[in-house]
Amino acid sequence: MESELRKRLKTEFVGAEITVNLDGNRAAIQIVASVFEGLSRLQRQQRVYGCIADLIESGALHAVTIKTLTPSEL
Repeated sequence: MESELRKRLKTEFVGAEITVNLDGNRAAIQIVASVFEGLSRLQRQQRVYGCIADLIESGALHAVTIKTLTPSEL
């Protein structure tokens, strides 16, 4: 599951710094990407949920915590 998550996120957020931690069916995701510049927190999270929504809907992922940052916010 972790490799599938990483693959999807790396495809969606090319060049981003991505950290994925899994604990059973719970995931903690952190993404640092310039693509988040100018987006609200909600818009950023919607972009992430967009590429993993089917995993949540199927129950493969039960809970997801997302932290999104731009490089200037580090």
